Amino acid sequence: MSKATPKIGFVSLGCPKATSDSELILTRMQAEGYEIMPSYEEADLVVVNTCGFIDSAVAESLDAIGEALQENGKVIVTGCLGAKGDIVMRTHPKVLAVTGPHETEAVMNAVHQNLPKLHDPYTDLVPPQGVRLTPRHFAYLKISEGCNHRCTFCIIPTLRGDLVSRPIHEVMQEAEKLVESGVKELLVISQDTSAYGVDVKYRTGFWQGKPLKTRMTELAGALGDLGVWTRLHYVYPYPSVDEIIPLMAEGKVLPYLDIPFQHANERILKLMKRPASSENVLKRIQQWRSICPDITLRSTFIVGFPGETEEEFEELLDFIEVAQLDRVGAFKYSPVEGAAANALPDHVDPDVQEDRLARLMYLQEEISAEKLAKKVGQTMTVLVDDIDEEGAVARSAADAPEIDGLVYIDGADLEVGEFVTVKITDSDEHDLWGEVV
Repeated sequence: MSKATPKIGFVSLGCPKATSDSELILTRMQAEGYEIMPSYEEADLVVVNTCGFIDSAVAESLDAIGEALQENGKVIVTGCLGAKGDIVMRTHPKVLAVTGPHETEAVMNAVHQNLPKLHDPYTDLVPPQGVRLTPRHFAYLKISEGCNHRCTFCIIPTLRGDLVSRPIHEVMQEAEKLVESGVKELLVISQDTSAYGVDVKYRTGFWQGKPLKTRMTELAGALGDLGVWTRLHYVYPYPSVDEIIPLMAEGKVLPYLDIPFQHANERILKLMKRPASSENVLKRIQQWRSICPDITLRSTFIVGFPGETEEEFEELLDFIEVAQLDRVGAFKYSPVEGAAANALPDHVDPDVQEDRLARLMYLQEEISAEKLAKKVGQTMTVLVDDIDEEGAVARSAADAPEIDGLVYIDGADLEVGEFVTVKITDSDEHDLWGEVV
């Protein structure tokens, strides 16, 4: 009598970098003959990939582990929360094993110990692009692990270590397989995309018989040759970013930059250990727009950082008013366990933080509504993400999945993953409406 196929449930929490880790683990599991199950009841064991960046993420991860233990009983924990000391074992002592982020081997060892694999399966059990958690038409492409910066509000270097860039031929190989499998949009991710290759002194690699530097500019150019949308995330504002803008103007990569500026006041930026000159940033934004007028700029900001005065916050509002960024996310400062900023004096009252966040988002909504209203009447190419009873839900080049706006298309007969040309007919603070041309 043959043994039953070992079955695993999988829960993936956190950012796109964690999603990328999950995909690597799932690919290994499927390659080894494990069956991935959609529910706790059907699984022999559950793996939970956690996030541990801010307090709310820690709480969500601990809740997810608790639920998996209650519903299934056999749980292996991996991800960023696993790198935060013994918090998992203290809260949930019944978990079978705990590993940190980007530790596929350690996760698989724990799986083997608790749920042995049946046999060595044939390699064609796994598609060439591996197992993915995103829809078929877009994929995250992780180019490095870790970070060399020591921002005082952040514990990512503690969780994930210093920057380690993936070999450029490996990144390009993965990108090519994804495109061959039907992916229409590559979302380039890392902790610091513009630092790609710093750790290997921008070593020259080879791709398709030609030399290719391990560097953001060269990587973006090569990805641009694959004939799909390429979107750059988490770009630190180094001077080298200026080299990418002409590639955007040429249509090689999407005219979209995700740069977390975090603040505009020089003193606060220095306390954060971030680049500290909003004047230079505004000049560069102006320069980028002169080269590539269609560029979409997304950024994130922290309000209520320890010691932030009302005047310093108003300087941030002034910056946002002048910069006219297309997409803005903002967060109240949260004292993450282990972050250096916790030791700073004069923490801001939570009610004041809440008020500042509301004021910033209100200002940005006005800016966003005005900018989107100018797109009414324009024709643009969009990528269809979903079909519902009213029509299609798509995204433009200005919109990254799950964090930016949407383009709603009424009543058209379209397919998910299809590029389509639409004329914009309406807008609000976040989204657009259009009809197929």
